[in-house]
Amino acid sequence: MSNNRVASFEAGRLLALLGVIAIHSQIFIQAPLINSEPWLGLLINQLSRFAVPLFFIMAGYFIAPKLSALPSSTMKQYSLPLLKVWLVWSAIYFLVPFNLQLAWEAGYLAERSGYWQYLLSQPLNTLFEGSLVHLWYLPGLICGLSVIAVCCHLKKQNLILPIAIGLYLFGLAAGSYSALTGLESPLFTRNGPFMSTLILAAGFKIRQSACQLSARNAAALAICGMWLHMAEAVFLMRYDVPFNMHDFLLGTPLWGAGLFLMLKQRPLFGQSIAKLNISKHVLGIYLLHLLIIIYLMQLLPLLGITGYANDILRFVLTCLISYGVVALINKTPLRTLLLR
Repeated sequence: MSNNRVASFEAGRLLALLGVIAIHSQIFIQAPLINSEPWLGLLINQLSRFAVPLFFIMAGYFIAPKLSALPSSTMKQYSLPLLKVWLVWSAIYFLVPFNLQLAWEAGYLAERSGYWQYLLSQPLNTLFEGSLVHLWYLPGLICGLSVIAVCCHLKKQNLILPIAIGLYLFGLAAGSYSALTGLESPLFTRNGPFMSTLILAAGFKIRQSACQLSARNAAALAICGMWLHMAEAVFLMRYDVPFNMHDFLLGTPLWGAGLFLMLKQRPLFGQSIAKLNISKHVLGIYLLHLLIIIYLMQLLPLLGITGYANDILRFVLTCLISYGVVALINKTPLRTLLLR
């Protein structure tokens, strides 16, 4: 989530952030059912899965020159602030009550103890994820970049893609495709280096090779990747794998790479967004937004807001409140602790 001020990348970061918020706010997941499934919400969920891959590709792209030249010092300089932020927000989410009504009625420890037991019941995932599910992004980013940095340090950059592809295929085989392969992993394979390394490597290699595609060809790549992702999700339903459970599939890296190359080909796209300088708030909004969603899911029904209005208002308020809070934090000394 770099602060590079290329207009199209600013727009891409904002769209990716909105995609993440759409996934976590579960927008329209309670919409009228079609064949016993809330397909509108499920489609929005999977159509938003470009978001994290786009963040990863941008991170790999922008760090590539320094990581290639000075892998050890670059990783230290890049990862330590992210690790600090991850630890701080993990502590926050470990301590802050989610169910405010239960905390009020039964007490703080009664509300928190069940969640603490849940975290302790899966220590390996908690180690690579943190105390709330969306925090997995930061350890995943650090792990993936560490694999690339080790290859650069050993002067074995030719091994980056083979290793990354191997990790990704294992991640799929023991993740979304485990119903077919029978493979299991003690670590949920979205976490750690399994999926992140390949997508970070895609951005790294695009920068190193100065890869260019025409806007039309990049769009074709993105569309093919998206349709492949969707086709896989539909196919896996035959094996009782829920349509909306997939973070990454075979088509996802192609989807993300195509979108990134489209943005790269059209650097002036989203100039008005670039003027707002939203990118400096993206990481903070990402870290905060899920807590806002959790509270709005409890508050809006109490106010009598249900149905589509609840979904739309939850999404809009999450965006506005998260932006407002992060903008305020940026004006205080807390920004060095909470926002890198």
